[in-house]
Amino acid sequence: MLPGVGVFGTGSTARMLVPLLRGEGFEVRALWGRSEEEARSLAQELGIPFHTSQSDDVLLHPDVDLVCIYISPPLTRQIAVKALGIGKNVVCEKAATAVDAFKMVTAARYYPQLLSIVGNALRFLPAFVAMRQLLAEGYVGELQVCDARVYGPSLLDQSYGWTCEELMGGGGLHTVGSTLVDLLSHLMGARAIRMLMGGSGPGTGSGVCCTVTLNFNMPGAFVHEVMVVGSAGRLIARGTELYGQRNGGNGEELLLGDSEGTGQEVKDVPPHLRGLGSMVKALKDAFQAQEERRSWARGPVAMASTFEDGLYVQTVVEAVKRSSRSGEWESVEVMTQEPDPNQNLCEALQRNKN
Repeated sequence: MLPGVGVFGTGSTARMLVPLLRGEGFEVRALWGRSEEEARSLAQELGIPFHTSQSDDVLLHPDVDLVCIYISPPLTRQIAVKALGIGKNVVCEKAATAVDAFKMVTAARYYPQLLSIVGNALRFLPAFVAMRQLLAEGYVGELQVCDARVYGPSLLDQSYGWTCEELMGGGGLHTVGSTLVDLLSHLMGARAIRMLMGGSGPGTGSGVCCTVTLNFNMPGAFVHEVMVVGSAGRLIARGTELYGQRNGGNGEELLLGDSEGTGQEVKDVPPHLRGLGSMVKALKDAFQAQEERRSWARGPVAMASTFEDGLYVQTVVEAVKRSSRSGEWESVEVMTQEPDPNQNLCEALQRNKN
């Protein structure tokens, strides 16, 4: 039985998510927006029966059993934790900080029977599903190098918003870089220890050097490319297509094409939004065979990013920022307990004293 869905957000992802959910048989029961006007406008446009600017009105809605949170990162933790606390399943975007992510992990561990995943849809994009499978099968041999590149126009809105502010989870590193950090960890089954992937995954050997290049000063065609190189060959995901080349081969071969056509309108949709449809299908498979609306099966969403994965990603992002300031390699140490809220104040006072 498919659960009723409450959607938080009125941005581009939420606009795309609602018809995808309906296409798979979900009933979207409620919509939250930052203002009553925003919520009303989109609810009328998409035919959603209930709208509000009060978060509790969605969380406490009797017909909402699955909450999808696609809002500014500083609000994600508060709503996700509260949703789990009242027995709702949760799919959400990343948190704003590692501390917020840790609080979400704590809540998810306390309610293990509830679905709690971070909606990084790149994991569900068929090109990356196939890439991960081929890596596990040894297509490239022992992994040596991974290179990811994303080029595109400015991410800034015409008006000031959270995407413009690093402290609110905005900027290219937070919004796009974090999804690549998560994807690379998922593909290789390894995690960064000092901007170098540890060797725990299949074929990773003693570690893999990963390079991620983000450039949002490039008007024109959006470029999204992930390449992994090993001792026996390489795999390249360009947009939504997967190519491969073995050492000694005659060139690249197309391993997985774009099943949705080659029209320019389709090609202009970023890969993470293209993967959103596959993620929604996985959610349907997880819920539909269950007798209770809030019950779900782990298998179909096993590849999804957990809240623990979200904490790891935020830890890497913050290590990158520290490294940029210090000019040194910074270790990636995932938080195991919530820090003392007075710690920053004490450190500031100590610096002033010196």
